[in-house]
Amino acid sequence: MNSVTVAVGVMLVLSLCRVHVVVALIVGAFVGGTLGGLGMDGSLEAFNKGLGNGATVALSYALLGAFAVAIGKSGLADVVAEHALRLIGRESQKSTHAVKWAILLILLAVAIASQNILPIHIAFVPLLVPPLLLAMQKLRIDRRMIACIITFGLITPYMLLPVGFGAIFLNEILLGNVATAGLDVSGINVMEAMVIPATGMVLGLLVAILISYRTPRDYAEPSVGSSIRVTKRSPMTLVVALIAVAAAFVVQLWLDSMILGALSGFLLFATFGGVRWREADDLFTEGMKMMAMIGFIMIAASGFAEVMKATGDVKVLVDDAAEWVGGSRALGALLMLVVGLLVTMGIGSSFSTVPIIAVIFVPLGMTLGFSPLAIVSLIGTAGALGDAGSPASDSTLGPTAGLNADGQHSHIWDTVVPTFLHYNLPLLVFGWIAAMTL
Repeated sequence: MNSVTVAVGVMLVLSLCRVHVVVALIVGAFVGGTLGGLGMDGSLEAFNKGLGNGATVALSYALLGAFAVAIGKSGLADVVAEHALRLIGRESQKSTHAVKWAILLILLAVAIASQNILPIHIAFVPLLVPPLLLAMQKLRIDRRMIACIITFGLITPYMLLPVGFGAIFLNEILLGNVATAGLDVSGINVMEAMVIPATGMVLGLLVAILISYRTPRDYAEPSVGSSIRVTKRSPMTLVVALIAVAAAFVVQLWLDSMILGALSGFLLFATFGGVRWREADDLFTEGMKMMAMIGFIMIAASGFAEVMKATGDVKVLVDDAAEWVGGSRALGALLMLVVGLLVTMGIGSSFSTVPIIAVIFVPLGMTLGFSPLAIVSLIGTAGALGDAGSPASDSTLGPTAGLNADGQHSHIWDTVVPTFLHYNLPLLVFGWIAAMTL
């Protein structure tokens, strides 16, 4: 049995049994490392080595949480929520539907923009989602639908549009690694290669919104940020909050650092009176607590990924798949996608998966007679597979961090399972269709 398959399986089973994701990742890593020949000492060494890779992301999210709480203190987020609630309060069915669809479209648009137009990734989630929870509760919106909407916006744009994060994934990571592996990518239109798999994502989104989660769902009235809200807001405080948000985004784009972006926004907000200095420590602690789970999961996921790499069984898994294929293109395409799904769910990042699988998948695809366009599509899809359905992916952790601000949204059952069903399964089907038709 391949240690990578076993490790991912253990992690997923434990997660589905409601064992905390951090514990599931640690247990899965040590089971896989021991089975892969590293032993307990080798597994521990590799795990510890990988922990540092997740520290930057964890600190980024902690600072974003602190900044989000500071914005909540200003009342800026309340203004947005109050306008929505005022419209809901009109008790007109037409206006209620309009508000509901406005919220869905705004979240979708912001999530898409966070990848291509204003590449801030999940930085918007703790700022935008928690203040809207009360409006969602009044509208009886199923939060699983919101999780699917945000995850769609975090993944589909970078796997289709070569702008922002998409330029990094499609041009530098996908085409770059495919070319390094020996395939001539000159003249390949990467959007053409990925448009069919992206269509599967669109189909999954429509099913989630129009069928799976259209039935109203009741939640207890959230008390998000009740300890930090103010009863009186001044126009100056709201202006400072807007400037702080803009400054945080500008600094993040300028220096390519989420840490410095969030820190600059928080300091600017505190300096100009948005937050009293004597309250800053409590706000900072409150924000870090809000984002603590996502940070620790990302740190544990980095350790898990390092153990999987250290076993060397990722290559063995791909080699075994090549052996099972024989000369069948149809079976070869399916197994390549399934291997990509397993590897990505374990590592939690499509950006990190492509360099690992491209080295083996390129010669395998060429041997089976796939066209260069089909090979690029297969590897791109195999990389994206699992990003949506992985418990350790920031594409699922981000939505959970916002939707679970009041403790009523399960990371596994309300984010991971819905996104896996609505995106990974369609990606398998549409990725296979792309490989067979391109």
